[in-house]
Amino acid sequence: MSVKTIGTLIVGGGQAGLAMSEQLSKRGLPHVVLERHRIAERWRSERWDGLHANGPAWHDRLPGLTIAGVDPDGFATRNQMVDYFIAYAEHIAAPIRCGVEVTAVRQDGAGFRAETSGGPITAANVVAATGPFQRPIVPAIVPPETGVLQIHSYAYKNPAQLPAGAVLVVGSGSSGAQIADELSRAGRRVYLSLGGHGRPPRRYRGRDFGWWYRMLGTWEVPVEERPQRHVTIAISGAHGGVTVDFRRLAARGVTLLGRAQGFADGAMRCAPDLARNLAEGDATYLSLLDAADAYAAREKLELPEEPEARIIDPDPPCVTDPILRLDLREAGIGAIVWATGYALDFGWLKVGAFDAKGVPAHRHGVSDVPGLYFLGLPWLSRRESSFLFGVERDAAHLAAHIAGRG
Repeated sequence: MSVKTIGTLIVGGGQAGLAMSEQLSKRGLPHVVLERHRIAERWRSERWDGLHANGPAWHDRLPGLTIAGVDPDGFATRNQMVDYFIAYAEHIAAPIRCGVEVTAVRQDGAGFRAETSGGPITAANVVAATGPFQRPIVPAIVPPETGVLQIHSYAYKNPAQLPAGAVLVVGSGSSGAQIADELSRAGRRVYLSLGGHGRPPRRYRGRDFGWWYRMLGTWEVPVEERPQRHVTIAISGAHGGVTVDFRRLAARGVTLLGRAQGFADGAMRCAPDLARNLAEGDATYLSLLDAADAYAAREKLELPEEPEARIIDPDPPCVTDPILRLDLREAGIGAIVWATGYALDFGWLKVGAFDAKGVPAHRHGVSDVPGLYFLGLPWLSRRESSFLFGVERDAAHLAAHIAGRG
């Protein structure tokens, strides 16, 4: 590496790192972006083959560049998103170095010293832009000696990857819902364990849910008003973008289960909360319809009414008579896909910038450690902070702060 000393070191070459690079370049601030693998590596190697972006192309993108080859109302494929990030890096002429891993960052006088696979770098500022998908969470529920293949959703690629037999998918967010749907469409017997969740409509009255969230100010909710309880959202861009409806999955043969609670004697113990979890999803769904209708009336929007969107299908037998104990062998389950999210991992950041739980301590991305910043984390400053379409505003805020340091 030719760069040994730099004004700002950005760690991570995904959406946050590229957005940060663009904002620093706009202000003429020297910097370098280090990416341990390739641009958009998580999209390349930690997403399944059939994944589509969860939002339409007009919405789920960075500013200044459209997604090539995708209709604005369409949903980009995984490969199209990889191509988009590469094109964006070229579009902004990002000074990115791929294949360089940052192994440690420590304070060094008034700045920082980073140990990397390409040699040490000193920097006045460091931006941790590694995103929220750092360490896959696999609950220690089912012991390995059961003989059932267990993988996290980041390692799932396609139905043919899994051994013969039924599949248990654990998780009611977008990944769990989409993987269960894909496996069912491939003819696999699927069991889906659901926790509490939200499920907004894919579209309502001719507008995508992302449009409604923007109009209703949902994306703009500040971190100071962040709900104490995290609730996953089930949304999908697959098959042209459809509303996730777990009851309709059940009608196609997917067996719904309550939250996975434990494992003993070859069986998964499921909480008796399935009906309640589905009702929670219905409540978020209907509340968005209510808010959208009120907004449309208030703003006198000429949008087609959609009363049929309020029809909720009857509960299927797996809900009215739920399975509380699932014997894996009797059910013929050969694999478990854990769509159970991620934890942060800043083990490389040897700086006292974390609270007692190991969570970054910051104010809208500005750390208490002078010159250290975080970007791309959930609720960094507002609800949209960790999303592709929301990271730019936080990046601009941090770039202005860096410029103000002189």
